[in-house]
Amino acid sequence: MLIDIIAGARPNFIKIAPIIEAIEKQRLAGLDMHYRLVHTGQHYDKKMSGDFFDQLNIPAPDFNLEAGSGTQAEQTGKIMVGYEKLLMQKPCDLCIVVGDVTSTMACSIAAKKMNNIKVAHVEAGIRSGDWTMPEEINRMVTDSITDYFFTTSEIANGNLRKSGISDNRIFFVGNTMIDTLYKQMPRFKQPDVWEKCQLTRQGYIIMTLHRPANVDNGAKLMELVTEIIKSSKGMPVIFPVHPRTAKMLETTGIAADNLILTEPLGYLEFNYLVQNAKAVITDSGGITEEATVMAVPCMTLRDSTERPETCTVGTNELLGTNPDSIAPAFEKLFSGNWKKGGIPEMWDGKTSDRIVKRIAEIFDLKQL
Repeated sequence: MLIDIIAGARPNFIKIAPIIEAIEKQRLAGLDMHYRLVHTGQHYDKKMSGDFFDQLNIPAPDFNLEAGSGTQAEQTGKIMVGYEKLLMQKPCDLCIVVGDVTSTMACSIAAKKMNNIKVAHVEAGIRSGDWTMPEEINRMVTDSITDYFFTTSEIANGNLRKSGISDNRIFFVGNTMIDTLYKQMPRFKQPDVWEKCQLTRQGYIIMTLHRPANVDNGAKLMELVTEIIKSSKGMPVIFPVHPRTAKMLETTGIAADNLILTEPLGYLEFNYLVQNAKAVITDSGGITEEATVMAVPCMTLRDSTERPETCTVGTNELLGTNPDSIAPAFEKLFSGNWKKGGIPEMWDGKTSDRIVKRIAEIFDLKQL
C-alpha cells in the first residue's frame, strides 16, 4: 500500500511527524505499508518549515511541490497542479491530509479528481462557524470530499454527523499534535531570549498574533497590542512575530519597554516559553491545544473557535477581538482565579498509532 502524506505549513509538520513514526513502527513489524512525504512548499521560510523537519526528526520530503507564496487562488492552483503531476506519474492508494491549511484542501481535491483516490482527513470535523477565515473554507471543502474522517473530539464527530457523514466513516482517535507535544516535552530548548531578557518561570506573557482580522489592519493591531501591554502590569510580553504580522508592525511603530519582539521560534524553543509562561495570549488554534495540555492559562483573541474543548475542558478562554475584553481577563489571571482546566478525552499521545492501525484495518493489510 502506498500512502501520500501531505504537509505544507507549520501546523502540518507538527501533526504528521507522529503519523510517519507510527507507519515506520508498523513497517518494522512487517506491515506492507509505504508512504511518500509530499511537501507542498506552502511555507518555504526556514523558520516556518525547515526547522520543524530538523527538530521533529521528520525525514526529508520525497517531493517538494515548491508552491511558494501568492494569493489564495494562486497558491491553491500551484499546489493542485504540482500534486496532480505527481499522481499522474505514480498514483497512491490513500492521500492523508491534516489540519486546515491551503495544502490540505488543494491536495484532497487533486487526489479525488485523479481516479477517485481515497482521502483521509486527520483533524476532520472541526468548525469555527466563521466563514471569513480561509481555514474554515478549507475544512468544509476537504470534509465534503473526504472518505475517512479522523477526529479530535466528540464535538467534531457531531459536526460531521450533522453534515450527513455516516458513523462507519468517522474515527474518534484524538489529536496528533498532542502526540508530538508529549514526545518532545523532554527536549524543549531554552531560547536565546530567556537569558538575554533574564526571564523567569511564570514571569512573562507569551503572545502570538497572525489572523488577518487581527493583524491586517494597523490600527486594530495597535489597539490590541497596546491593551495587552497596559494590562500586563509591566511583565515582559514576548512576541515571536509571524511574517504576516511583521509587515504590519513595520508601519505601526509599536514599542514599549516590556514588549520583546523576536523572530519566529523553532518548535522546541517556542514551547519552552509556553510551558514556563504566566499565560499565553494568541489567535492560534493549535497553541490553545498545547497550552491546555501544559495547563498554562490561555486567552484567545477570536470571536469563535473550532476547538471548543480547549475552553470547556482546557485552560483556554475566548476573549473575542474587542480590545476592551483584554484588561478584565488579565485581572482574572493576576488575581489567581484562572481555571485549572483538564485534558480532553484521548489526547494521550497515542493518536497516530490508532490512525495507522485503523488504516491497516480499512485496507485489510497483512503482515509480510
